[in-house]
Amino acid sequence: MAHPKPPAPTLLSPDDIELELYEAMRRGDIERLMAVWSDDDEICCVHPGGGRLVGVGAIRASFESMFGNGTIDAEPHRVRRLESHSSAVHSVLERIRVATPSGEQFAWVVATNVYLKSAQGWRLVAHHASPGSADDPHDNAEPASTLH
Repeated sequence: MAHPKPPAPTLLSPDDIELELYEAMRRGDIERLMAVWSDDDEICCVHPGGGRLVGVGAIRASFESMFGNGTIDAEPHRVRRLESHSSAVHSVLERIRVATPSGEQFAWVVATNVYLKSAQGWRLVAHHASPGSADDPHDNAEPASTLH
């Protein structure tokens, strides 16, 4: 079933989109989350341990299913950015807060977020996440790259 897409907020940079993405996951807000995605038929998403989801409908259904179990308390850490005038790739170490019977625990996910700039502004076109750990190699002190 097609869902009308709410107008996306004015997002001036890939960083704005990323903040909105993680805030939508923490709130379990499917409309807010889907507003950061491009409308392109070829957008794709891979959740840790899952298969490739292609298209708005498949991605929406996967997040609706996850939100049915509660919100996703994900916080980006150690973001590495590679940006050009119309595209950006962010490599992110996500810290996921999980409530367990023995108390609060943290899980780690390594994610890649790909953004494109279109007539609607910056939008997410791909999110690929894999299991990670807090012991993933630390970044060196080099500044983020910008392509020209």
